[in-house]
Amino acid sequence: MTKPYIWYVAFGPDKSQKCETGTASGPARTTRTFVSEAEAKKFALEIIEKGWTASAGTLNPYQPKQTIASSNIERWANPHAF
Repeated sequence: MTKPYIWYVAFGPDKSQKCETGTASGPARTTRTFVSEAEAKKFALEIIEKGWTASAGTLNPYQPKQTIASSNIERWANPHAF
């Protein structure tokens, strides 16, 4: 039996960053799922390094439910940097 996907990271271009046409650059917001929190954190850091925004959390029915807002994603993904 395979491990279930427990974590997600939703990500997309930072809406405050505009491209030459005056619209947000890149694709629309999307989501990837992960088996472990460590994998989700690693991916979130990669997204942040691109200058994109991200949020994360646990998928239902996993308990306890966790939600990480985009304003806290860097601290969650790399707590040793703070």
